[in-house]
Amino acid sequence: MVLLLISLGIGSMISSCKQQDLNLKAQVGDIKMAYRLQGEGYPLIMIMGFGGTMDLWDPNLIKILSNRYKVIVFDNRGMGGTTAGDRKFTIEQFADDTAGLMKALHIDRAHVLGWSMGAEIAMEFILRHPQKVKKLILYAADCSLREYPPAPDVTAKLSDPSGTPEERGKRLISLLFPPAWLSQHGDYLKKIFSRPMEDSSPENIQRQASAMGEWGGCCERLYQIQSETLIITGKDDIITPPQNSYTLVKKIPGARLAAFEDGGHGLMYQFPERIAETVTDFLN
Repeated sequence: MVLLLISLGIGSMISSCKQQDLNLKAQVGDIKMAYRLQGEGYPLIMIMGFGGTMDLWDPNLIKILSNRYKVIVFDNRGMGGTTAGDRKFTIEQFADDTAGLMKALHIDRAHVLGWSMGAEIAMEFILRHPQKVKKLILYAADCSLREYPPAPDVTAKLSDPSGTPEERGKRLISLLFPPAWLSQHGDYLKKIFSRPMEDSSPENIQRQASAMGEWGGCCERLYQIQSETLIITGKDDIITPPQNSYTLVKKIPGARLAAFEDGGHGLMYQFPERIAETVTDFLN
């Protein structure tokens, strides 16, 4: 059942500063969607995970990828600078919102990369709009929250509401990275996560959590995916255990796997250059 028990998102737990509004806005159905563009080339759409905003992407990863592609990041419905609208929050609706953003930006087809809950959205997106996806990248993904959930002690820490937002943020960071790596890179993470980040309301984060909890999964539909697919996982990911990725590789026709030693759920912060190289090699 993983992250649906968290009442606050990663960004809002780590930083109480609000990012200066540098976002572009597009009308997408019943919402105004905040997004950013960086770089030139074939479009690469990146879908954020639970409770996060586009500020949460590792800046080094975005910088490297934008040297080769037109990188599009955005806030999901109700997160950060994107309005909540009137429609029910569902994983399927988030997928349709992504399709709507592509239409608003006059993008017919793109590469798509999703992280964690964003990978769930990406899978629903390609299943609902297969013609819009050239290549698919699923990072820290699962096809159902119930397939390989985290261990009970991890779930307990994720669901622990005690402490200040900063204390809860530190507790979550301890779950994002393997202890040995975390002990050696604290200063780097402090720099990354002390950046001003957009806020999201606890109410909308809970609505997003409910969407995850109500999602029926897509494990039995993965055979329908025809686009080339890359699965990225950290072998030490305790939030979305790597067994989920091994299942995806078996179920998605022709899917490739990139499993990183000593990598946690926050793999992109640990090895941004290696992740970018893996993604670029796949997309080329």
